[in-house]
Amino acid sequence: MPGKIKLSTEFITLGQFLKAADVIQSGGMAKWFLSEHEVFINGEQDQRRGRKLRAGDKVQIAGVGEFVITE
Repeated sequence: MPGKIKLSTEFITLGQFLKAADVIQSGGMAKWFLSEHEVFINGEQDQRRGRKLRAGDKVQIAGVGEFVITE
């Protein structure tokens, strides 16, 4: 069962998402984490920490889990 991350704004960046989902400890770790782990957004691999995630997007992180962005 995927975890859910609730938005309070129109979008959240991938870097902010990683911190909100407790995948990383600080925003500064985002660049390193994305270079070392496979992250898929809606089935497509993406490593841009500035990628905007909106409600309905699905994030899959190998070895960590699946998440759904909700409003």
